[in-house]
Amino acid sequence: MKFRPCIDIHNGRVKQIVGSTLLGENAAENFVSDLGAAHFAKMYRRDGLTGGHVILLNARGTEFYEADKRQAFEAFKEYPGGLQVGGGIDDENAAEFLSAGASHVIVTSFVFRGGALDREALGRLIKKVGKERIVLDLSCKKFGGEYFVMTDRWSVKSDMVLSESTVQGLSESCAELLVHAVDAEGKSRGIDGDLVKILAASDVPVTYAGGISSYSDIERLGELGGGKVDFTVGSALDIFGGKMEYEVLARRYGK
Repeated sequence: MKFRPCIDIHNGRVKQIVGSTLLGENAAENFVSDLGAAHFAKMYRRDGLTGGHVILLNARGTEFYEADKRQAFEAFKEYPGGLQVGGGIDDENAAEFLSAGASHVIVTSFVFRGGALDREALGRLIKKVGKERIVLDLSCKKFGGEYFVMTDRWSVKSDMVLSESTVQGLSESCAELLVHAVDAEGKSRGIDGDLVKILAASDVPVTYAGGISSYSDIERLGELGGGKVDFTVGSALDIFGGKMEYEVLARRYGK
């Protein structure tokens, strides 16, 4: 179980937001940094943290997407090969991000069309960059007792139920999985234990995000996930205005 750091970029600035409130340029903000993405990338490189996530929160083609992208590229320049990237990625621009220094591309909406998994689109991306450079983001929300994958920046419910069998099946088409618990994301109210148990079935590395607010949450995640599920912490970290010490997590779970 490893700590995976994050750099979330919105309107050209490093932020922590409540994910379920994201609507274009607007979102409920937990923290806005005066420092650029490169600062955090340099810190993660210094501490030997790998597999971190750089997420561009503005939609591709909108006013602030290019500003987000510039911040991301500065981070890759500071830590080449140490960070993954997600947000507006498809088979046409994935290679650009990889060439800029990202280790992997994170995708959701490109491979889900009309609420269903588009295996043809996924196949094109695999052909373009190789499945060893792909992270599937299966961030999900609970409806009627089941977890459904959410697309289009968590605004559209797909028809895919996230279960142990779907996790195992999709593991064959990517290098890693990233799953945000949408209901818990940005709220610092504890983890979704039932979701963690499902993720432990993955045959590839998988990272859980959402709700971690204490060291005991991390210990519980380790128990429920059998030590197989990595994690990321956002708003609860002191570097993002929270109370959990980044240095402690980097030291205990960084390698």
